[in-house]
Amino acid sequence: MGLLTKIKSREAGVGVIGLGYVGLPLVIEFCKAGFHVKGFDIDEAKVESLRRGKSYIEHIDLSLLTTYASQFTPTNDFSRLSDTDCIVICVPTPLTRNREPDMTYVFETTRSVARYLRKGQLVVLESTTYPGTTDEDMRTILEEGGLKAGKDFYLAFSPEREDPNRKDFSTSTIPKVVGGYSGRCLEVARALYDAIIGKTVAVSSTRVAEATKLLENIYRAVNIAMVNELKILFDRMGIDVWEVIEAAKTKPFGFQAFYPGPGLGGHCIPIDPFYLTWKAREYDFSTRFIELAGEINSGMPYYVVEKIGEVLNRSGKSLSGSRILVLGMAYKKDVDDQRESPALKIVQLLKDHNAEVSYHDPHVPVCRGHRHYPDIDMRSVDLSREVLRDTDVAVLLTDHTVFDYGFIEKHAPLIVDTRNAFDRNGIRSEKIYKA
Repeated sequence: MGLLTKIKSREAGVGVIGLGYVGLPLVIEFCKAGFHVKGFDIDEAKVESLRRGKSYIEHIDLSLLTTYASQFTPTNDFSRLSDTDCIVICVPTPLTRNREPDMTYVFETTRSVARYLRKGQLVVLESTTYPGTTDEDMRTILEEGGLKAGKDFYLAFSPEREDPNRKDFSTSTIPKVVGGYSGRCLEVARALYDAIIGKTVAVSSTRVAEATKLLENIYRAVNIAMVNELKILFDRMGIDVWEVIEAAKTKPFGFQAFYPGPGLGGHCIPIDPFYLTWKAREYDFSTRFIELAGEINSGMPYYVVEKIGEVLNRSGKSLSGSRILVLGMAYKKDVDDQRESPALKIVQLLKDHNAEVSYHDPHVPVCRGHRHYPDIDMRSVDLSREVLRDTDVAVLLTDHTVFDYGFIEKHAPLIVDTRNAFDRNGIRSEKIYKA
């Protein structure tokens, strides 16, 4: 029986490598569609949690997986890849400290797949990366055993489009871009995603699919950089950038609202543009526009810390020795995701200025284990009257819905708001400063 037939009849075994924010939703969708799924991860704690039916990602309801317990097997035994027909790779693609692609996870995972690769299997990469990763780097590794892509096995790229805890779209309702190494590779990969996604969008190559994801996130990064730069300028001019945006977006055409913040967070927008700028050097091309946007966005935590210092100075205090309460460690509202959160950089900068820093985030009870911030090891404090009153300044970095903004304004002596959250909640006070 050919792989295409097995996929359409749901007899194909699916393996998902990387059981995080991208991999787990895929596992659930494949199980819903009737496939038997093996979930692979090197983190034994994650595998054990899944075996117990416990979720380690707040917004993902793993009770769904208990419904499909007979279809799903979590494991860290990669030899079981040989038992699968379709392998989907969803591992991180971070940056090094020098803002260059760190492809360790992708290439090590590809080597693991290569050890157990057999004829007729499909391998799909979903991790965001530079054009050429799939058909050059991955293919070379996978073909080392003698099998050839497009002939002996199928190879494709389909970028993830997850937005954690988004309510209006889900994994199955977000259109899925798919690019294959060959026409037959595309046909097989598209059939797999057609089984779980409402709409698939076929493109001519894996490189086009890789570039599509980069364009999506670079578009956002550049526009956010623009409003971040305007925020700093308008602050000096005494103009409220938030009011300007609200007025501008009343135009029914030619304008889309983007909003400033304390810096970029999440695993995509702060990272993906640099994958393209790095690859562009191979073609003797400088992506100045993208790099400028990255420079502006990366500088926002410094602006926030400078603003906190200014606010404290007005009360005759300095950053050194001041008690600063950070409100929100997650990178965006109502999630527990701390990946690349600007709060991490801001906390580190405040500590470097000898400030006494604590934080409150009901979604992030513990903050530790971040690769670029190994010295941050903190627990969320309770948000009480006493905690707020003993604080020199409260800094809102993530505008969680659960925050009682009126309570915070009442008891905190000073507030720096980087999200315009107090104003949006109808709370205005001389003790609130926008940053």
